[in-house]
Amino acid sequence: MLIGWGTEAALPASASLLGAALLLALAVDALWGEPPAPLHPVVWMGRALGAWGARLAPAVARDRDHKTFILAALVWSALAAITVIAAVALQALVLRYLPPWGAALALGLLLKPLLAWRMLRVEVLAVEGALAQSLAAGRERLSWLVSRDTAALSAAEVRESAIETLAENLCDSVVAPVFWFAVAGLPGAALYRFANTADAMWGYPGWRGAGAARRHWQWAGKWAARADDALSWLPARLTALLLLATAGRRVYLRRLRQDAHATPSPNGGWPMGAMAQLLGVRLGKPGAYVLNPAGQAPEAPQVTQAVFFARNVVLALIFIELVAMVFDSWI
Repeated sequence: MLIGWGTEAALPASASLLGAALLLALAVDALWGEPPAPLHPVVWMGRALGAWGARLAPAVARDRDHKTFILAALVWSALAAITVIAAVALQALVLRYLPPWGAALALGLLLKPLLAWRMLRVEVLAVEGALAQSLAAGRERLSWLVSRDTAALSAAEVRESAIETLAENLCDSVVAPVFWFAVAGLPGAALYRFANTADAMWGYPGWRGAGAARRHWQWAGKWAARADDALSWLPARLTALLLLATAGRRVYLRRLRQDAHATPSPNGGWPMGAMAQLLGVRLGKPGAYVLNPAGQAPEAPQVTQAVFFARNVVLALIFIELVAMVFDSWI
């Protein structure tokens, strides 16, 4: 991969250097998890998106609000450009002024906040731990992870939501950032994380907020949702493939395609459908969709098993990077 800086010559970032940076990022994630909020770039993205979103989304519902759509698209593009430019500059400085081992270390530390496996695993298991105490505790803990109303969910539905969150965010928080880092270095991972954060904050249509902060997001978030769909298209299918390949279990691809097309998202159904089949459980969102409808209701062992299958995907990514580094050393 080549990253340009100013008018000077482009700088090569080898597969070995990028692979070492990724392995370091995953190691830091496993040992220490997320950096403090004041130092977390995703928190910075969220604050910028929140501030602009309050200005862009209208307080009244409007039919075919093209003006809001265009303004939101322009603001999204400007914030995305700032994110990418900052990442390009940081990567260029690292590659130019640090030795290879130092560049790998710096890129790994810069990449780490853009992916999050440990936090995802801990939070999903925490839902099951809370559910073991009481249904009310499980619902409350799940509300930290999902935007849907958890107040009336049964124990099985709480587990369904936790497993769905694990599968979908295995793509969003791990596979997709790694994929875009491999394709375009730190700028690629940063752009994806920005797009995914914007989708989470702007992309869900309808009313959100309360009182004076209540806003209608039907048109203000449409561009953000479509941009995230585009950037997640291949990683979502890759996540499903990795889940199937590392689990070593038989699945029905026709049924997986049916499940993938059952969800409103063009991407989320792929990892969620794959996980549902591997576990032999039914997953769904009340009133919206059902995946693997012939499956059983998930119980506590299926949540633990889902985390195991997701961990295997992370290990597969590490293996792929190690193979790429060895191959790069031979050529």
